[in-house]
Amino acid sequence: MSTIPVRSSQAIGLLTLFIGLLVLARELGLVESPAPLVYALLPLLILLSFHVSLSRRIFVLLAVILSLLNVAWNADWRATLVSAFLNAGFILAFFSALTTLKYAAASSPAIRRCGRFLAQQPPGRRYLALTIGGQLFGLLLNYGAIQLLGAMSLVNVSKEPNEEIRRHRTRRMLLAIQRGFISILPWSPFSFAILISTTLVPGASWKQAALPGLVSGAILVGLGWLLDQLFKPKLTTPVPTRSAVQESWWSLTPLLFLLLLLALILGLLHLLSGVRILVLVMLVTPLLSIAWIALQTARRNPLRQIGRRVNNYVTVQLASFRGETVLLMMAGYLGTVASPLLAAGMQQMGIDLTVMPAWAVLVAIIWLIPLAGQLGMNPILVAALIAPVLPDAATLGVTPSAIVTALTAGWILSGVSSPFTATTLLVGNFAGVSAAHVGQRWNGVFTLLCGSMLSLWVILYSTQ
Repeated sequence: MSTIPVRSSQAIGLLTLFIGLLVLARELGLVESPAPLVYALLPLLILLSFHVSLSRRIFVLLAVILSLLNVAWNADWRATLVSAFLNAGFILAFFSALTTLKYAAASSPAIRRCGRFLAQQPPGRRYLALTIGGQLFGLLLNYGAIQLLGAMSLVNVSKEPNEEIRRHRTRRMLLAIQRGFISILPWSPFSFAILISTTLVPGASWKQAALPGLVSGAILVGLGWLLDQLFKPKLTTPVPTRSAVQESWWSLTPLLFLLLLLALILGLLHLLSGVRILVLVMLVTPLLSIAWIALQTARRNPLRQIGRRVNNYVTVQLASFRGETVLLMMAGYLGTVASPLLAAGMQQMGIDLTVMPAWAVLVAIIWLIPLAGQLGMNPILVAALIAPVLPDAATLGVTPSAIVTALTAGWILSGVSSPFTATTLLVGNFAGVSAAHVGQRWNGVFTLLCGSMLSLWVILYSTQ
């Protein structure tokens, strides 16, 4: 994406920072009125609309159209629009907070050593090593995990002179990274799947959803490893002797320490304050990122370096994420404003989900999200669209966490199969193939098998 004027970049960054502070203030009970957040989001969206691609502007235009339809046909349109703005603001604040860790990690030699070590693993343990790496780096860097490990893997693969081996190794390494990252979505407190699902489902929380989400992630990882072992490519030439791995397992120590420190801080603050984990993530991650930068620059005037890096992040880096920012915000906004219209349409057509068995509703959720992903619908949009029209958990006779588990299961299926998600786009870019090839050819059978296993798991969990 092309650069934007300095003043626009600065304005986008400062408005984003202000909105993030407003969201935190609301979540901590310091501000009650939603008006300041709405008034800050409007100029930001207008400004962003001038500096994003046409595909992103279409999302903004669609949001305007659906908002007007609500004004015309939804008697409670004011509450709907306010809720949509609040959802968009929360997503923006959460995304901006997470990118601070990615920004701090970009200049860390220790993180690069971790990625290089994982990418150099021998064939016998490479898939699991990269899958675990995708999980660990995903917790810290979000989609940056695929970018970092993918780049390290390609550097390692490029040293292989045999084109056949190089092609197969590229596919297996990238799939291990992608599936490792995707497997954290149903349980990580840093994932949008958990953020959106627990926000949309009344009575849901991360504490309740984390354990069944871990099982969902384990199903994905286990199935991925099993398929990789069962369908190893048959080579026409002997596999050459591998060179020794340059790094040791101790290379992972800084990454593990940082994740444990982050978990400890979040856990203690949650126990002491009672504030939900997702809000604490927005508060703690930027502060931890600043501390990390201070540690990196401890010998080079750290206060000055911190000031320079923070200024660069606010005035330059935040604006560089404008495409992702608009997509994420509009996905949450569109789902919220479209949901009342969908509910009205279902009522007119006589569709009543309460008469369906609970297991059928949950399984339908799991498969609807990846199917919509094939049509270009972001999982955030689909979840925000369907969650409000679902019967409440008590009516279905299940727990709120069962609905969240179904939503996040569908989310991870969309993540590995949709040609429009960031993971398939990144993997396709590294491999030199289309995102559709990654989602449908490389992950097609995997998606069907994984979806079947996840459906069985959600049915089993919901009946407990």
